[in-house]
Amino acid sequence: MKTKLAILEKNIEYNFKDDKLLTQALTHSSYAYEVQKKDISDNEVLEFLGDSVLGFILVDFLCSTFPELSEGDLSKLKSAAASTKALSDFARTIKLEKSIFLGKGEIKSGGQKKKKILAGTFEALVAAIYLDGGIEAARNFLFTHFDSLFKKVDVGKFTINNYKSALQEHLQKSNFPSPLYKTVTTKGPDHKKRFIVEVFSQNKKLAKATGSSKKEAEQKAAQKAIKSFLGKKLKPLTANTILIKRKYD
Repeated sequence: MKTKLAILEKNIEYNFKDDKLLTQALTHSSYAYEVQKKDISDNEVLEFLGDSVLGFILVDFLCSTFPELSEGDLSKLKSAAASTKALSDFARTIKLEKSIFLGKGEIKSGGQKKKKILAGTFEALVAAIYLDGGIEAARNFLFTHFDSLFKKVDVGKFTINNYKSALQEHLQKSNFPSPLYKTVTTKGPDHKKRFIVEVFSQNKKLAKATGSSKKEAEQKAAQKAIKSFLGKKLKPLTANTILIKRKYD
Protein backbone atom coordinates (compact mmCIF):
# COMPACT_ATOMS: atom_id res chain seq x y z
CA MET A 1 0.00 0.00 0.00
CA LYS A 2 2.77 2.46 0.94
CA THR A 3 4.44 1.90 -2.42
CA LYS A 4 1.20 2.82 -4.22
CA LEU A 5 0.89 6.00 -2.20
CA ALA A 6 4.52 7.00 -2.75
CA ILE A 7 4.29 6.51 -6.52
CA LEU A 8 1.14 8.61 -6.74
CA GLU A 9 2.65 11.36 -4.58
CA LYS A 10 5.56 11.49 -7.01
CA ASN A 11 3.18 11.66 -9.98
CA ILE A 12 1.16 14.54 -8.51
CA GLU A 13 4.23 16.30 -7.05
CA TYR A 14 2.59 16.61 -3.64
CA ASN A 15 3.57 14.85 -0.40
CA PHE A 16 0.79 14.30 2.12
CA LYS A 17 1.28 15.16 5.76
CA ASP A 18 -1.64 12.86 6.59
CA ASP A 19 -1.40 9.60 4.64
CA LYS A 20 -4.85 8.56 5.89
CA LEU A 21 -6.44 11.25 3.73
CA LEU A 22 -4.72 9.95 0.62
CA THR A 23 -5.64 6.36 1.45
CA GLN A 24 -9.29 7.30 1.90
CA ALA A 25 -9.30 9.25 -1.38
CA LEU A 26 -8.12 6.14 -3.20
CA THR A 27 -10.53 3.72 -1.50
CA HIS A 28 -13.52 2.79 -3.65
CA SER A 29 -16.69 1.68 -1.86
CA SER A 30 -16.32 -1.84 -3.28
CA TYR A 31 -12.97 -2.26 -1.49
CA ALA A 32 -14.18 -0.77 1.81
CA TYR A 33 -17.22 -3.08 1.78
CA GLU A 34 -15.07 -6.10 1.02
CA VAL A 35 -12.43 -5.42 3.68
CA GLN A 36 -14.89 -4.34 6.41
CA LYS A 37 -12.34 -2.65 8.69
CA LYS A 38 -13.16 0.19 11.06
CA ASP A 39 -10.10 2.22 10.04
CA ILE A 40 -10.90 2.03 6.30
CA SER A 41 -13.45 4.46 4.89
CA ASP A 42 -14.49 4.82 1.25
CA ASN A 43 -13.96 8.02 -0.72
CA GLU A 44 -17.59 9.01 -1.35
CA VAL A 45 -17.65 11.94 1.10
CA LEU A 46 -14.30 13.18 -0.21
CA GLU A 47 -15.66 12.91 -3.76
CA PHE A 48 -18.61 15.09 -2.73
CA LEU A 49 -16.30 17.70 -1.22
CA GLY A 50 -13.86 17.50 -4.12
CA ASP A 51 -16.61 18.29 -6.61
CA SER A 52 -17.22 21.64 -4.89
CA VAL A 53 -13.54 22.45 -4.40
CA LEU A 54 -12.78 21.66 -8.03
CA GLY A 55 -15.76 23.72 -9.21
CA PHE A 56 -14.65 26.78 -7.24
CA ILE A 57 -11.04 26.59 -8.43
CA LEU A 58 -12.15 25.94 -12.01
CA VAL A 59 -14.41 29.00 -12.11
CA ASP A 60 -11.61 31.12 -10.60
CA PHE A 61 -9.21 29.81 -13.27
CA LEU A 62 -11.62 30.47 -16.15
CA CYS A 63 -12.57 33.98 -15.00
CA SER A 64 -8.92 35.01 -14.63
CA THR A 65 -7.74 33.29 -17.84
CA PHE A 66 -10.62 34.38 -20.08
CA PRO A 67 -11.90 37.72 -18.64
CA GLU A 68 -13.38 38.68 -22.00
CA LEU A 69 -15.76 35.71 -22.20
CA SER A 70 -19.47 35.91 -21.44
CA GLU A 71 -21.08 33.95 -18.62
CA GLY A 72 -22.53 31.59 -21.23
CA ASP A 73 -19.15 30.77 -22.76
CA LEU A 74 -17.54 30.40 -19.35
CA SER A 75 -20.30 27.93 -18.45
CA LYS A 76 -19.53 25.89 -21.57
CA LEU A 77 -15.85 25.70 -20.66
CA LYS A 78 -16.71 24.82 -17.06
CA SER A 79 -18.96 22.00 -18.21
CA ALA A 80 -16.23 20.72 -20.50
CA ALA A 81 -13.53 20.66 -17.82
CA ALA A 82 -15.78 19.25 -15.07
CA SER A 83 -17.26 16.48 -17.23
CA THR A 84 -16.71 12.84 -16.34
CA LYS A 85 -14.67 12.40 -19.53
CA ALA A 86 -12.34 15.32 -18.76
CA LEU A 87 -11.85 14.31 -15.13
CA SER A 88 -11.12 10.71 -16.11
CA ASP A 89 -8.55 12.02 -18.61
CA PHE A 90 -6.94 14.11 -15.86
CA ALA A 91 -6.84 10.96 -13.73
CA ARG A 92 -5.05 9.00 -16.43
CA THR A 93 -2.33 11.66 -16.83
CA ILE A 94 -1.25 11.01 -13.24
CA LYS A 95 -1.76 7.23 -13.63
CA LEU A 96 -4.40 7.29 -10.91
CA GLU A 97 -5.88 4.00 -12.11
CA LYS A 98 -2.81 2.19 -10.75
CA SER A 99 -3.39 3.49 -7.22
CA ILE A 100 -7.14 2.96 -6.68
CA PHE A 101 -8.18 0.34 -4.12
CA LEU A 102 -11.01 -1.69 -5.65
CA GLY A 103 -12.94 -4.78 -4.59
CA LYS A 104 -12.21 -8.03 -6.41
CA GLY A 105 -15.51 -7.93 -8.30
CA GLU A 106 -14.90 -4.38 -9.47
CA ILE A 107 -11.40 -5.31 -10.62
CA LYS A 108 -12.79 -8.22 -12.64
CA SER A 109 -15.31 -5.92 -14.34
CA GLY A 110 -12.55 -3.50 -15.39
CA GLY A 111 -13.19 -0.89 -12.70
CA GLN A 112 -9.77 0.69 -13.14
CA LYS A 113 -10.76 1.76 -16.64
CA LYS A 114 -14.27 3.02 -15.85
CA LYS A 115 -14.58 6.76 -16.42
CA LYS A 116 -16.99 7.26 -13.52
CA ILE A 117 -14.62 5.62 -11.02
CA LEU A 118 -11.59 7.51 -12.36
CA ALA A 119 -13.44 10.84 -12.28
CA GLY A 120 -14.83 10.24 -8.79
CA THR A 121 -11.44 9.23 -7.42
CA PHE A 122 -9.86 12.31 -8.98
CA GLU A 123 -12.41 14.52 -7.20
CA ALA A 124 -11.71 12.68 -3.93
CA LEU A 125 -7.99 13.29 -4.45
CA VAL A 126 -8.64 17.01 -4.93
CA ALA A 127 -10.52 17.07 -1.62
CA ALA A 128 -7.73 15.18 0.14
CA ILE A 129 -5.12 17.66 -1.10
CA TYR A 130 -7.35 20.54 -0.01
CA LEU A 131 -7.84 19.12 3.50
CA ASP A 132 -4.17 18.26 3.84
CA GLY A 133 -2.55 21.36 2.37
CA GLY A 134 -5.24 24.00 1.93
CA ILE A 135 -6.80 25.75 -1.05
CA GLU A 136 -3.47 26.81 -2.59
CA ALA A 137 -2.20 23.23 -2.68
CA ALA A 138 -5.41 22.15 -4.42
CA ARG A 139 -5.18 25.12 -6.79
CA ASN A 140 -1.58 24.33 -7.75
CA PHE A 141 -2.52 20.72 -8.45
CA LEU A 142 -5.55 21.57 -10.59
CA PHE A 143 -4.08 24.51 -12.50
CA THR A 144 -1.60 22.18 -14.19
CA HIS A 145 -4.47 20.14 -15.62
CA PHE A 146 -6.57 23.17 -16.56
CA ASP A 147 -3.60 24.83 -18.30
CA SER A 148 -3.05 21.70 -20.37
CA LEU A 149 -6.72 21.44 -21.37
CA PHE A 150 -7.29 25.09 -22.26
CA LYS A 151 -3.93 26.02 -23.78
CA LYS A 152 -5.34 25.75 -27.32
CA VAL A 153 -8.35 27.96 -26.60
CA ASP A 154 -7.88 31.26 -28.43
CA VAL A 155 -11.12 33.13 -27.87
CA GLY A 156 -10.09 35.73 -30.43
CA LYS A 157 -10.14 33.11 -33.18
CA PHE A 158 -12.72 30.61 -32.00
CA THR A 159 -16.22 30.42 -30.60
CA ILE A 160 -17.10 27.70 -28.07
CA ASN A 161 -19.94 25.24 -28.47
CA ASN A 162 -21.04 21.63 -28.16
CA TYR A 163 -21.85 19.42 -31.13
CA LYS A 164 -25.65 19.40 -30.80
CA SER A 165 -25.93 23.17 -30.36
CA ALA A 166 -23.45 23.82 -33.15
CA LEU A 167 -25.43 21.63 -35.54
CA GLN A 168 -28.70 23.34 -34.65
CA GLU A 169 -27.19 26.82 -35.10
CA HIS A 170 -25.63 25.86 -38.44
CA LEU A 171 -28.92 24.52 -39.79
CA GLN A 172 -30.79 27.62 -38.62
CA LYS A 173 -28.27 29.92 -40.31
CA SER A 174 -28.75 27.88 -43.49
CA ASN A 175 -32.55 28.21 -43.16
CA PHE A 176 -33.03 24.50 -42.57
CA PRO A 177 -35.28 22.91 -39.92
CA SER A 178 -33.80 22.02 -36.54
CA PRO A 179 -32.23 18.55 -36.34
CA LEU A 180 -34.42 15.63 -35.35
CA TYR A 181 -32.86 12.70 -33.49
CA LYS A 182 -34.35 9.22 -33.77
CA THR A 183 -33.31 6.14 -31.83
CA VAL A 184 -33.14 3.45 -34.50
CA THR A 185 -32.51 0.50 -32.20
CA THR A 186 -30.82 -0.68 -29.03
CA LYS A 187 -28.66 -3.76 -28.60
CA GLY A 188 -26.83 -5.62 -25.88
CA PRO A 189 -27.75 -6.60 -22.30
CA ASP A 190 -29.15 -4.04 -19.87
CA HIS A 191 -25.82 -3.48 -18.12
CA LYS A 192 -24.03 -2.93 -21.43
CA LYS A 193 -26.73 -1.54 -23.72
CA ARG A 194 -25.81 0.33 -26.91
CA PHE A 195 -28.06 2.91 -28.59
CA ILE A 196 -28.05 3.59 -32.32
CA VAL A 197 -29.27 7.08 -33.22
CA GLU A 198 -29.79 8.86 -36.54
CA VAL A 199 -30.11 12.62 -36.99
CA PHE A 200 -32.30 14.14 -39.72
CA SER A 201 -33.16 17.53 -41.20
CA GLN A 202 -35.86 17.98 -43.84
CA ASN A 203 -36.32 14.19 -43.84
CA LYS A 204 -32.71 13.80 -44.93
CA LYS A 205 -30.43 11.62 -42.81
CA LEU A 206 -27.34 13.62 -41.82
CA ALA A 207 -25.50 11.03 -39.72
CA LYS A 208 -25.75 7.85 -37.66
CA ALA A 209 -23.90 6.97 -34.46
CA THR A 210 -23.76 4.52 -31.56
CA GLY A 211 -23.35 5.29 -27.85
CA SER A 212 -23.77 3.79 -24.40
CA SER A 213 -26.70 6.19 -23.81
CA LYS A 214 -29.14 8.10 -26.02
CA LYS A 215 -27.44 11.35 -25.04
CA GLU A 216 -24.00 10.07 -26.02
CA ALA A 217 -25.28 8.62 -29.31
CA GLU A 218 -27.01 11.92 -30.17
CA GLN A 219 -23.84 13.90 -29.46
CA LYS A 220 -21.80 11.54 -31.65
CA ALA A 221 -24.36 11.78 -34.46
CA ALA A 222 -24.31 15.57 -34.19
CA GLN A 223 -20.52 15.47 -34.22
CA LYS A 224 -20.47 13.53 -37.49
CA ALA A 225 -23.07 15.82 -39.04
CA ILE A 226 -21.41 19.13 -38.11
CA LYS A 227 -18.02 17.81 -39.21
CA SER A 228 -19.49 17.06 -42.64
CA PHE A 229 -20.59 20.72 -42.87
CA LEU A 230 -17.65 22.54 -41.32
CA GLY A 231 -14.72 20.14 -41.57
CA LYS A 232 -11.40 21.77 -40.67
CA LYS A 233 -13.14 24.78 -39.14
CA LEU A 234 -13.70 22.63 -36.06
CA LYS A 235 -11.21 21.82 -33.29
CA PRO A 236 -12.22 19.37 -30.56
CA LEU A 237 -11.67 20.50 -26.96
CA THR A 238 -13.28 17.64 -25.03
CA ALA A 239 -15.63 14.80 -25.95
CA ASN A 240 -18.60 17.16 -26.40
CA THR A 241 -17.07 20.64 -26.59
CA ILE A 242 -15.62 22.12 -29.77
CA LEU A 243 -13.97 25.31 -30.98
CA ILE A 244 -15.25 26.82 -34.21
CA LYS A 245 -13.21 29.30 -36.26
CA ARG A 246 -14.75 32.74 -36.10
CA LYS A 247 -14.53 33.09 -39.90
CA TYR A 248 -17.65 30.94 -39.85
CA ASP A 249 -19.59 33.63 -37.91
